[in-house]
Amino acid sequence: MWWLLWLLAALLVLFCSLDVWYFLRVAAVVLRAWFQPQIRDITAEQTLTGRVSPHDIDMCHMNNARYLRECDFARFSLYIRNGVFKGLRALKASMVVGATTIRYRRALCIGEGFELRSRIVTWDDKAFYLEQRFVSTKDGLVCAAMYCKQSIIRSSPDKIMQHLCKRKVDCPEFPEDLQHWVNFISASSQALRAECGLEEKSK
Repeated sequence: MWWLLWLLAALLVLFCSLDVWYFLRVAAVVLRAWFQPQIRDITAEQTLTGRVSPHDIDMCHMNNARYLRECDFARFSLYIRNGVFKGLRALKASMVVGATTIRYRRALCIGEGFELRSRIVTWDDKAFYLEQRFVSTKDGLVCAAMYCKQSIIRSSPDKIMQHLCKRKVDCPEFPEDLQHWVNFISASSQALRAECGLEEKSK
């Protein structure tokens, strides 16, 4: 009987200290992607399906932060299936999210099904740029759209592409709206560096 109480206490501490459901979901997404067919085209779109549950909502529609969380899971799956994670491990590199922007067009309500469509749009010498869209299965409307800058550390997208494709791969052209967003990120970064005095120190 005592061991059961200790187990319950340990689980209570665990759930209070960590976002256990997040890590369980990551494990499930990774396992599922591991056994799915590999995506040969690194820019190909991948679709994950989902449904808005009571755990996701505030005011009967999906919480704004849940969209970003679902995008995290979708990127994990995408990178496993298209080989980017494999390339990172081989090159002893890593990646972090450098920037995101999301536009909410219509709320996803409780019980509503959706498709999360993710794809790598293009890349530069420092990062991959992805688009992720939430599409309602009810009427096909794009309910939210996000751009994500996935920065590469200790390597570059070009090196990852060469490792995966065994040849140099030219990056696709930047769509106009994405280029505007990248320019905004660059301008914001320069302004923050100037504000902190980093530009003078680097001279």
